[in-house]
Amino acid sequence: MAGEKGRTKGIDRTDDRPVYIVGGGPGGLAVAAVLRRHGVRAVVLEKSGAVGDVWRGHYDRLHLHTTRKLSALPGLAMPRSFGRWPARDDVVRYLEKYAEYHELEIVTGVEVSRVERAADGRDWLLRASGGRELTGRAVVVATGYNHTPRIPAWPGLDTYEGTLLHARDYRNPEPWAGKDVLVVGAGNTGAEIAVDLVEGGAARVRLAIRTVPHIVRRSTAGWPAQRTGILVRRLPVRLVDRAGALLSKVAVPDLAEHGLPRPDTGLYSRVAEGAIPVQDVGLIDAVRRGRVEIVAAVTSLDGGKVALGDGSLIAPEAVIAATGYRRGLEELVGHLGVLDADGSPRVRGARCAPGAPGLWFTGYTNPISGMLRELSLDAGRIARAVARTCR
Repeated sequence: MAGEKGRTKGIDRTDDRPVYIVGGGPGGLAVAAVLRRHGVRAVVLEKSGAVGDVWRGHYDRLHLHTTRKLSALPGLAMPRSFGRWPARDDVVRYLEKYAEYHELEIVTGVEVSRVERAADGRDWLLRASGGRELTGRAVVVATGYNHTPRIPAWPGLDTYEGTLLHARDYRNPEPWAGKDVLVVGAGNTGAEIAVDLVEGGAARVRLAIRTVPHIVRRSTAGWPAQRTGILVRRLPVRLVDRAGALLSKVAVPDLAEHGLPRPDTGLYSRVAEGAIPVQDVGLIDAVRRGRVEIVAAVTSLDGGKVALGDGSLIAPEAVIAATGYRRGLEELVGHLGVLDADGSPRVRGARCAPGAPGLWFTGYTNPISGMLRELSLDAGRIARAVARTCR
């Protein structure tokens, strides 16, 4: 601890124009810690009452699909006691310890609603809850990839009479024991919730799939899928697609007779489109045993029933939509011309968007090499760029 603090340069805490970091999740905390090491005062603004708020809201079963060693943020390792795949509560404890260890300046209960240029044309003005107006030399937006739950605009959604919730509101299988549940979306979250429901005693679990996912083993002979993801990031897409297809035939059984055929698009081609492979934490076995039934995509809702793409009509007692998130940045920075058509930052990492010098974004991709690892690398790049600007 003393060694880390010994490397921290003197910080001018009388500066009334700090660097503001919007969001107290892992990305925001990592940037703040590295900025402190560079001697730049950074203030983290977190809308909730504590750091790591999104992590606190994840379902109980959640464990990282990335290893403990490759998931630590700059300047503080994760404890060995967390095991190889840290649990949700371990990550929350780690983020709390990280903020304390690096003596980060964090203000909770403050929600930033808009970021705009200050009157001098150089600084940034942040409009926040309680009528606050904060002026900073630079701003790092780190509100997170999983910000605003997204439920498709299915016909009949407004008049649906059944129980419908987004995966963010799912905690554990206890309320659904003995019930018929439909999970919509076969990403990592949907796959894991489906397995959780089966193991928790749900009477019937169906998983609605629009696009067949690639499934990979989380670890093969001790080698984590994450390390493969790191190694292949700079290789040609076609080469990785071919290698992935061969590996899949060896490691993953053919589940076509259970409604889950092998994808007809290459694994890395799909990653380039933003679709991360599903890491198996029990789905393969559950599908093979018929405990998770694969069904067609949801097309509409009809009263208390759900219409599927194959023309069938089912009546589950609950629908859990693991249908992803929006970035939720439109009100915050949409007026600055820095977002693409999907609402994600046009430029991320160490670069600033044209026309918006001094404004950085981190944590708005879902990389195959692991989000926490990439956030850590991003933090160093952004902190160096911010430090150069502030000097």
